[in-house]
Order: sequence, then C-alpha cells, then structure tokens
Amino acid sequence: MPLGEGVPGVPGVPGVPGGAGGHGSESCSLSRLRSSSLEKGSEILREQLTAAQRELQLKGEECERLSRVRDQLEQELEELTASLFEEANKMVHEASRKQAAAEKQLREAQGKIDVLQAEVSALKTLVLTSTPASPNPQLHPQLLPPARGGAPRRSGGHVRNKSAGSPALPPAPLQPMGKEGRELDSVLYAEFLSWKEQPSLERTSAFMNRVYREDIGPCLSFTRRELAEAVQAAVESNSLSVEPVALQTLPVVKASAVDRGGPNGCRGQVETRRCALSGLCCPCTHRIRLGDSDVYYPISPSSRARITAVCNFFTYVRYIQQGLVRQDAAQVFWELMRLRREMSVAKLGVYWTEEG
Repeated sequence: MPLGEGVPGVPGVPGVPGGAGGHGSESCSLSRLRSSSLEKGSEILREQLTAAQRELQLKGEECERLSRVRDQLEQELEELTASLFEEANKMVHEASRKQAAAEKQLREAQGKIDVLQAEVSALKTLVLTSTPASPNPQLHPQLLPPARGGAPRRSGGHVRNKSAGSPALPPAPLQPMGKEGRELDSVLYAEFLSWKEQPSLERTSAFMNRVYREDIGPCLSFTRRELAEAVQAAVESNSLSVEPVALQTLPVVKASAVDRGGPNGCRGQVETRRCALSGLCCPCTHRIRLGDSDVYYPISPSSRARITAVCNFFTYVRYIQQGLVRQDAAQVFWELMRLRREMSVAKLGVYWTEEG
C-alpha cells in the first residue's frame, strides 16, 4: 500500500471513505430529524393534552350539573315525602273525626228510633185497649169523673170579631162532649191553621207564642224560679223523667202519714218533704230528674200534675209533627184546646187523685 493513501474505512485517514467530514453531516441531519420529530411529538401531545383537559372540564361541568339535579331531586323527594305524610295524617284525622261523628249520629238515631217505637207501642196500647164496652179514659177524656167540689162547667171559648186581614175559615163541626158546649174562636182557629201547615214547638208562630204565654209559662211558673226554668227546658227537649218515690211498708203508721194502701193490710208511708219546685212541705209521692243527671228532686202532687199537663201537650204536638195524628184540622184543634184546658186547671192547683 502506498504511503499517504490511507486505510479504507478508517475515519480521519485521508483517502478513506466515511471519514470525519461525512460523519458530521449525518449527525446533524439526524439530530435535525430527531428535533423535528420531538417537536411534532410534543405538539401532538400538547394537542391531546389540551383535548383531554377540555374533555375533562366538560365532564366536570356535567358532573356538577348532575350533582345539582340529584340534590334538587333529593330535596323534592323529601318535600314530597313530608307532604304525603302530612296529607296521610290529615286524612286519618279526618276519617277518625267523621267516624266519631257517624257513630254519634248512629247513637242519636237509635235513641230516636227507640223513643219512636216506645211512643208507637204506647199509641197502639191506647187504641187496642179502648173498646165500646170498656173505653179508655185517656182517649175519651169526657168519661173522666168531674172534679170534686162541683166546679162549674165553662163554655169552650168566646167569640172574637174577625179582623179585616184574617183568612176565611172553613166551618168547623161542633162536637159536643156530653153536656158541654163548644164555640169556635175564629182568631185562635186562624192562628192554629197557620201553625198546622208547619207544626213546631218553636215560639215563632202566633199560635205557639199564645200557648207559651197563656198556658205553658204560667203552668210551669214555680217559686223556685231557677229550677222551674230548667224543668221547662227539659220538657221542651223531652229529657225530663218523672218517677214515683219508693214507699216504706210499715204495719202501723199515723193516719196523717197514710197515702196509699199496701199489701196484707199494711199501708205505705209517704215521707213529708219539701217540694223542690213550690217549696211547700207536703207528701211528695214523685220525683223528677233532668236529662242524664243523677240528682233527683222531690215534687208535690200538684207540681207533678202541672208538669204532666205540659208534657201531654208537648207529646201530642210531637205526634202531629211526626204525622201520627190522622184526624182533620177541627178534631186536632179541639184536642189541643182540651190539653190547654188541662194546663189551665193544673196551674190553679187542681189535680186528679188516684181515688178518682
């Protein structure tokens, strides 16, 4: 090998391919390629990172929105649950109240039914026990014996001049009761006909206002005014009870204390007490009770007769209201006048004894 030609393939040796010059250019190009690739790669990575951050931000916003929706739904669910519970409690309370009211109405209706059944049974008994051979004195008061002392009989009423505004009255048949005559009061009969269209115990009508003023009020006017007012209220509400006082059976008693005959020749002794209404000391054979009270008040026979007379009038008016009286207007009118006469006689202190 000639000196100076170099060794082939050895860098830095002249005349040898691939020496120091070629290697530097290749390094530069390679480094430029690498730098360019790194820039493109980093740019791509930055773009992907930006896209990932943008996507992550969108998902975060979506998560926040969904979280707010969830919170709103939970709040609405809680409010709905509370509202449902409150509504359910109201419905239960309302159902309980209606049930209690229905049970109360049922008890009241059953009580009214029992009272009506008792009244109907009493009416049937009165009707069935009255025959031509043995008439019932309660249905035929004209058969009752006259009062002791020979009280003079009075006429059925007096005639008043009919005012210009009074309605025309149908002729009422006169039905004499024994030797007792009757004369129709046109004004009173007109008031009765107006009341009979809608019978009531209220004082709004002229007829009942007259009866309260002339008969019921004076008949139930006693010395003990407060108790008398309570008795009248109980009679009007049909809640007054009258019952006999239990008698003591003794073999020997004083004649002044004897009131009724007892079994085996013994006589019942009636204790002389003070009447709770009149305040008089007398044999009190009966006592009264107001409503459901446990307090009993002893009453004299005269006080009992006055209360009974008013109760009979109220009972007959209730029969008229319930449609149990199947009579014409004139017969109903004269029956009411008879009951008014009983109140008028009772308020004077006259009453029937058991001996007649």
